[in-house]
Amino acid sequence: MTNRYHTSGAEGEFEPGSHDKVLRNLVGITSADDMDELELRLLGELYDELLVQDLPDRRLTVADLKRWHRLWLGNVYAWAGQERSVNLGKNGFQFAAAGLLPRLLGNFERECLARWTPCDNLAPDELVAAIAVTHVELIVIHPFREGNGRLSRLLADVMAVQAGHDPLDYTRWEQHKAAYIGAIHAGFSNDYGPMKLFVAQAMEPNDAPLSGPA
Repeated sequence: MTNRYHTSGAEGEFEPGSHDKVLRNLVGITSADDMDELELRLLGELYDELLVQDLPDRRLTVADLKRWHRLWLGNVYAWAGQERSVNLGKNGFQFAAAGLLPRLLGNFERECLARWTPCDNLAPDELVAAIAVTHVELIVIHPFREGNGRLSRLLADVMAVQAGHDPLDYTRWEQHKAAYIGAIHAGFSNDYGPMKLFVAQAMEPNDAPLSGPA
């Protein structure tokens, strides 16, 4: 959760009594487990809204991502749906500097969202590439203070469902986390092959054999 990241600035404040394990929040939660449970439940509600009740079967925008983030965490964090104002790093890897976010998100919207969504006319290999590149680029930008990985997966699932596919199965991503992180790093250098393989595996039937990154 929040203690995975090195931060600076006001958004780095923690909830009093949480021993620096939970970000300052609107509901007074001090337990990391309780916060994880709340965020997971609220994310499930957002999935139900977007994938079951009202699929956005149109071109997606950065404004959509901000709206989804606000719908998910708006009752938990005051900054939900807003571009982060702090710099973030994880395991020695620095995400995009906060001051670059407006430009990077503009590029992301033009080069990924406007290019590929809605995904209903993409061939299978094109869909895999679209999801892989979009996922890597959004993770590297890391536009929000918290929840970027989960929101990136939600976007991947919306893109898959737009194309008539089931949501992705992320089991292998969790089982091979080091290789997944390596795929993100490779994508940062414009090598999207490893992430394409992860996406292709996540779109296979659950009983398909594992191949590629391990």
